[in-house]
Order: sequence, then C-alpha cells, then structure tokens
Amino acid sequence: MARSQRVMSSTTVLASSAIVGHIKFERYAQNMRMRVLFVAIIAVCLFGLVIAQNPQDGRKKLLAIGEVKGYQHDSVSHALSTIERLGRESGLYDTYIRTDCQLVTKQKITGEGGRNVNAKNLNDFDAVLFYTTGELDMNDQQKKDLLSFVHDDGKGFIGVHSAIDTFYKWPEYGEMVGGYFHEHPWGTFDAPVIVERPDFPAMKPFPKTFTIHDEIYQVMSPYSRDTVDVLARLDASKLDLSNPRVHRTDKDFPVAWAKTYGKGRVFYSTFGHPDQTWDRKDVPQMYLEAIKWAMGLTQAPVGPHPSE
Repeated sequence: MARSQRVMSSTTVLASSAIVGHIKFERYAQNMRMRVLFVAIIAVCLFGLVIAQNPQDGRKKLLAIGEVKGYQHDSVSHALSTIERLGRESGLYDTYIRTDCQLVTKQKITGEGGRNVNAKNLNDFDAVLFYTTGELDMNDQQKKDLLSFVHDDGKGFIGVHSAIDTFYKWPEYGEMVGGYFHEHPWGTFDAPVIVERPDFPAMKPFPKTFTIHDEIYQVMSPYSRDTVDVLARLDASKLDLSNPRVHRTDKDFPVAWAKTYGKGRVFYSTFGHPDQTWDRKDVPQMYLEAIKWAMGLTQAPVGPHPSE
C-alpha cells in the first residue's frame, strides 16, 4: 500500500512538472510571437517612413532633353517645366531635365579618373522626351543605345514640336520618330484641326474639331500613313494651299501621331511652339496622356489607317 502511494505521488509530481513545463513553454512561445509581431510592426512603420520620405520611389522616370543645335525655341524652358510639373502633380513620374545628351546612353558614366559622378543613364528611365533641334551631340554608341532603348527594351519616346527638326543626318532616327520637318507654310496661325482618333488617350482633351494658335509643321519622308497612326490633322479644306511653301500634294498635314517601334511606343505632336500653348489645359494634358501611354501606364492600340 505504501509503495503504491509512493508511485502515485511520483506520478503526480511528474504530471505537475509536465504541466508547469508546458505552461512555461506556452508563455515563452507567446513572448516570442509578441516579439516577432513587434519587430514586424516596427519594420512596416520604418518602410512607410522611407516611402514617405522618398515619394518618388515606385514612380516612372522621364528623361527630358532640351538640347538645341538649330532654331532657338523660347518655349523650351516653359515646356519642360510644364512636363515636370505634370509628373509631380499626377504622382506618376519624375522628370530629369537636361540641355545636353550625356545621359542618352546605356554605358556607365564616370568622371575624370573613373570617379563616380552619380550620373544616370538610359537604363534608369522609362521614356525619353525630345524638344530639340539640329544635329545633337551624340556619338554612334549613344545613337545605337537610344534606338535599342525603344526598339529592344520596349521603352517610350515622346517628340515635341521640333523633335522632327532634329538629326536629319541620322535616318534611323527619322524612322523611329516617324518623319521630318519640311517647313511650316502658314507660320503661327489659327490652325483648324480634325481629330481622327478621339478614342486615343492623348486626344481626349480635344473636341472632334477645334482651332489652335500654334506653328504647325509640314512633314516629309519617312512620314507615311502606312507606318504611323495619325491621331489628328489639319483640315485642308480651310487652308491656303496656294502657298508656295506647301509641298504636300496629298493635302495630308498631321499634327499628332503615334506608332510602335519594335517593342517600344512613340508619340509625336507639332503642338508647343508658342509659350502660350503650354498655358492651355488641353495641350499639356495631351502630352501627359502621351507620356503615360509611351510608358505603358495606359493601353491603347495603334495602327496605320487612311485619311478620312
């Protein structure tokens, strides 16, 4: 009887010890879970703080080039500052404005003696915008890199006004953009415009027909309706076609188009010569929507079509 009591007593002690051990383990596990949860909360807070301090994180990047090797457009500064403002206000992209083409390369940029100069290159951007004229300071490698940036990497290119008055000696550029400047017969005038693609995002700020006081370029080869999607054109029925500087016999005077170039997207518009154009609501909105489309932020099919 005494031996049985001792066995039962030992069993009771062991059971009690096991219960106490289990309770201690549960408390330890609970403490560990609380610690892990606390660390996770701190990490989330710190991450949110970093995002708050760096609002540009996650935004697209636009390289805007205003280099001039020909006619000096007074509106370039206002144009590029407007493009930069639109990116900030929309929260969609950050703009890096340059008056040279140093960053138009995929090669590493270093200073004297290989010194780090904190320079970006095309690998850091989602689209490039040109408001330029003439033969810009770009070597053969840079030209190859720009074409590859759009054609092979599937990035975007936006041409503003005189972007087609650029690189006449580089035919591949003309093929990418879609055409070259060939005078502006009517100068800056109240241009009658017909929108051909009202469904395209960049055309939605405009009515089907409207008048804009701007300098409208006449376009020459390689421009063709077989290779670009004309979004809007001049209403030829309201133009003085007897002007001796009118060279197009087909009466086709595009003012905006979009096209694909390999995997990439290209947009061009002649709008933007006068400073006042950039104070309108519709033209800046057009360029914002064009940038979004070129960056792939919005989707809209493009394809050649005949004149209406």
